[in-house]
Order: sequence, then structure tokens, then C-alpha cells
Amino acid sequence: MPDPAPQDESTTEFQRNFASIVANIERVIRGKADVIHLLVLALVCDGHVLIEDVPGVGKTSLGKALARSVDGRFGRVQFTPDLLPTDVTGMSVWNRARETFEFRPGPIFSDVLLADEINRASPKTQSALLEAMAERQVTSDGVTHELGSPFIVIATQNPIEHEGTYTLPEAQLDRFLMQLAIGYPDREAEDLILESHEGPGNSVDQLSSVVSSETVREMSRSLEQIYVAPPLRQYLLNLASATRGHPSLLLGLSPRGVLALQRVARAQAAACGRRYSIPDDVKELARVVLPHRLLVTPEVRMRGVRTSDVVTEILDSVPVPRPERS
Repeated sequence: MPDPAPQDESTTEFQRNFASIVANIERVIRGKADVIHLLVLALVCDGHVLIEDVPGVGKTSLGKALARSVDGRFGRVQFTPDLLPTDVTGMSVWNRARETFEFRPGPIFSDVLLADEINRASPKTQSALLEAMAERQVTSDGVTHELGSPFIVIATQNPIEHEGTYTLPEAQLDRFLMQLAIGYPDREAEDLILESHEGPGNSVDQLSSVVSSETVREMSRSLEQIYVAPPLRQYLLNLASATRGHPSLLLGLSPRGVLALQRVARAQAAACGRRYSIPDDVKELARVVLPHRLLVTPEVRMRGVRTSDVVTEILDSVPVPRPERS
């Protein structure tokens, strides 16, 4: 593929701001640089993240740190079976003094919303959240209320406990840009966590913002300027086609999924200070953008094969475009 443009001032500024956000979060979230990097990618892509992990690994702290780093509002909802859609989106309440209904915004009107244990809520409540995520607005009594920007939902699921849960359908999973797992910290990182909690100074609540919300919006808009060469677009299409015709898959990659992979590859390029995407951007990020959008056949599932295994196989088998020589 051609190298159409070197690094310029706009990509340098993007790279600098991106690195500042990541470094600020790393002050309180130890040993998880890769997860933080991916979360910030999702933020600038206007995407949402599904984290499937056990309790206590830092999901809430991660969301709070992200919000504080970009001078945003943090909201949290603990999803339970009796949670109503209006508990998330808000509702109209009667104002006696004015003798009219007024809209009272729900926690979804945050810049960073942690939807904790989303699979414990009823399908109706899940759907209300996911529709608002996609449309970036809430309609109440015929009146539309726009959500703010930036806006990212970090939804969580516990992979161990399944009793009393409602599995997210594939159509809803497709609305998440990425699915991540934080995992336990290594010994060195956990030692730093213990040390930092011995006294004040490293609390999430003490983090200061390093960029403004407007800067994040500018970063998002600038992604349209990142060049995707025709051979790389064909590579994206070949990956999608490989999922749709794969014998192990019941459900292949949707057009929304292809667009998501292209956008996050652009963000990765900008984070690296480039004005163009390369195949490595696509290959690296396909491992977190694709698996949750796919569905293996029952026979393959019984053999213990996961969608991530199929994605790895496809990435290894689909030819990668080579740089064009001048």
C-alpha cells in the first residue's frame, strides 16, 4: 500500500492528547496499559465497550478515571431484574408549581456511563439502554433529548455467574465496538496497587483532567481525515467475507462490524501519529472488535471452539495487502 502522507501537526496533536489520557489513567489503574489504550480508542471512535470479567478487577475505577481525564461526567447504574427503562433513561415528572411535566434525566445523561452487570436487567431495560447508545438520544412523551458528547457506555458482565441473567442477543452485542477483559494484575502491578492504597495521593477522585471534552470531540472528528488505501479496504472486505462463509460460524460479520473495524483502525493510526491506516492496525484490533459479533455453530461450540479462535484462524489465512513499491 502507498504511504500517502507523513505525520503532520494534526496527527501529532492527536497522538499527544491520546498519550496524555492513557498516561493519566495509568496513574491509578496499574499494569493494564493495553486495556486503557483500547478503552481510549473506543472513546474517540464514539463507540461503546463490553467488559466481561470477574468482580473487583477495577472496572468502576477505570470508568471513573476515564471520565475525570477528559473532564467528563461519570454515571453508574447497577443493573438488576427490577430495574425499569426509565431508571436508566429518565422520565417526565409533574411540576406542581408550573403545572406541567418536566423531563428528569436519568444516569444515561453522562459522558461515561458504567452499566454494571447489564445481563441482570430484563430484555426491555437492556433494549432501552442499547437503543439510546445507538441513537444517542432519549425520547420521552414524544420529546427527543439529545445525549452529550463524548458519550461512552462501559457495560460489564460476570462470566462466572449465569443464574438470574438475561443473555444479550447477538443484535445487541453488535452495538458494542469492542469486548474486553481486564484480567488480574501481575504480581508487580498488584504490589503497586497495595502500596498506592497505603496513603493518599493516588485516588481516582484526585485525578485531574488532561484534555477537555471539546478536545475529545475534535479527536473524533479528525478520524475522517485518516487515509484508508483501497487495498486495505479490500482486506477489510475479505475478512468480512471469510466470516460469512466460514463453516464454523452460524453468524458472520455485519456491515456495522466492518465499519467499526475500519474506524478503530483509523483511530489506532492516529494514536501512532500516522495519517494512514496499515494492515497491522486491522489485524491487531480485529481480535477485540470481531469475536463478540460472531456466533459459532452448536457442533463447533461443543468442541470448545470459541469465536476468538475462528477470528485468529481467519486472520492467519486471509492474505494481507503488501506495500506498493514505487
